[in-house]
Amino acid sequence: MPRDTYAVWQARGVVTFDAGVTLAERFRSHMGHSSTLYGYAMRGMADDWEAGGPVREICRGWEDSPTGTMVQLRFLAAVFRIVLDGRAPELDPFYPCLGGEADAAGAWPVMHQVIAEHAEEIARALHVVPQTNEPGRASVLAVGLFEAVRRHRIPRVRLLEVGASGGLNLYADRFRHIGPGWAWGDPESPLTLDTEAAGVAPVEVEIVARRGCDLDPLDPVAEDGSHQLMSFVWPWQLHRHERLAGALAVARAEAAAGRAAVVDAAPAGEWLERQLAHREADALTVVWQSITEMYWPATESERVREAVAQAREHQPLAHITMEHPDRIVDGRVEHAAHAQLAVDGDVLGKVHPHGIPLWLP
Repeated sequence: MPRDTYAVWQARGVVTFDAGVTLAERFRSHMGHSSTLYGYAMRGMADDWEAGGPVREICRGWEDSPTGTMVQLRFLAAVFRIVLDGRAPELDPFYPCLGGEADAAGAWPVMHQVIAEHAEEIARALHVVPQTNEPGRASVLAVGLFEAVRRHRIPRVRLLEVGASGGLNLYADRFRHIGPGWAWGDPESPLTLDTEAAGVAPVEVEIVARRGCDLDPLDPVAEDGSHQLMSFVWPWQLHRHERLAGALAVARAEAAAGRAAVVDAAPAGEWLERQLAHREADALTVVWQSITEMYWPATESERVREAVAQAREHQPLAHITMEHPDRIVDGRVEHAAHAQLAVDGDVLGKVHPHGIPLWLP
């Protein structure tokens, strides 16, 4: 789901990595003295903004954007998409996910030239809200499915995901999930997810229907959709890019076989009410969500809970969630560093926000 993630956090009183009065201050605050590609880039962007260079022109109109809008991430994702499109090969050596091994310290002068050449395009791209689709969360879903199927004793599953983005996690059974002493999923899958979780006991699960919704779904098979997902993953986080590449390969294969998961453009509560108005014969309906509720207004959360509660009256249903537990600190809502895996409200364990590793008792 494309969301103004950090603006929402700021509105809820959560401190972000976007502090400062001017855009230059906000750029510098994000990564401080980081020696990563984006650390050098953000410091270069700050200097250029103060000097009245192309960065200042590109960002015109964003000076008073709410703290937490993360203009810098939108900016750098736009540059990344230009690189992914093959239109700035001179930057390839600085992107580790593309095989680059050049010292990040030398990237800014090269990037500055690319920025100047594509200023209008980057300015338009600042309106593209950050969006990711973490395939690692599919392992959280898998463990939740085992518990849901055990409880209901129905192995056939109709899977419904709210906030699905590109729908990659709907292919959970097409990935390979492993941990100490267990494995589940397609052994030939291009994506293997090491959960590091011991004590997991897989059961038979057959996903017979899969569908999701998102306010602005991406098509992971189309080049622009896949590039947008890739562009918001930091270039030096190779493990995340490897996972995303494997998941995208699965999505392409499923689409080629005529089995592409459908992700509808719709808000969660409204969509879920329509989907739950009918049931799949001889199947367990599973509603799945991951790191999405923090972006919903309270009314949306209540509408989803009510839809689930009403549907339980006429069909077997399990609600699997991977969400940050809220906590109150000095009167403000903050989110714990780790998320929780829960089935129908029963917490099974905690998980990394990217899905793996899992920590189960």
